[in-house]
Amino acid sequence: MHRRLFFHGVLFLFVALAALARADEIVLYEKPSAFGTIVVTEDDNGLRVLRFGRSGPRQSLVRPGDPDYLGLPYTRVALVGLALCEEPRRILVIGLGGGTLPMFLHKHYPGATIDAVDIDPDVVDVAKKFFGFREDDRMRAHAADGRQFIEQARQPYDAIFLDAFGSDSLPAHLTTQEFLRAVRRALNPDGVVVGNIWGRHSNPLYDSMVRTYQEVFDELFILDVQEAGNMILLALPRRQPLDRDELAQLARKIATARRFRFDLGDPVNYGFLHAQEKNQRGRVLRDADLK
Repeated sequence: MHRRLFFHGVLFLFVALAALARADEIVLYEKPSAFGTIVVTEDDNGLRVLRFGRSGPRQSLVRPGDPDYLGLPYTRVALVGLALCEEPRRILVIGLGGGTLPMFLHKHYPGATIDAVDIDPDVVDVAKKFFGFREDDRMRAHAADGRQFIEQARQPYDAIFLDAFGSDSLPAHLTTQEFLRAVRRALNPDGVVVGNIWGRHSNPLYDSMVRTYQEVFDELFILDVQEAGNMILLALPRRQPLDRDELAQLARKIATARRFRFDLGDPVNYGFLHAQEKNQRGRVLRDADLK
């Protein structure tokens, strides 16, 4: 009983603090869409936030005009995946949000072709109107279901970022073995898949998601995101065993060469797991589970 009261007390405090923080934000845009209510706010420092619903978690945090600004911790950790592929020529981002990742990648890899996909056309529109996302001959936005887009891909990608979230969770059809097999088929043999998922404390399917990645890919590294509930999965279609120091060194090399504002080795040193043993706490997720 005491443990339950403590949990509810912590939850109440979290909600209260979140509401207090949002009191300093003004709402720039709010519109119901087919996939949830899209809300864009701006604070006193000019930072803009995308949420699905006023009480929803932050999906994107952007300083308009500054593609190097990565306000949400998981975005910096996700970039560690770039250390595990050769010079990326084709990049796919599933889940546009405010366009944070595509805009950063476009600046630091100007020669790469980038496809950014979001199932909600209103999100694509909001990214352009409020967050500074711009299409050109190298970067395109697609209003489409991420799974269908991947299944229909004709040219393989060097890096695939899976960052699609609904109001509170990852869409179920983007978690299954069949989906991840399609992702693997859309990936170059020397490429990398970067998956952003909620961790075990807020995601009852966490262990099953990890197990499903392990069934499809030959190598899996897991990075714990500091001060956030996210976990970043780095999946490879080949054997490439690395320890913490080796991955951190590769990540720092990329950050230096591309002139990132931050040390890309730090998130590796904070929380690294080479997931060699099959996760026995989870099961393989399949399309049949969705029916």
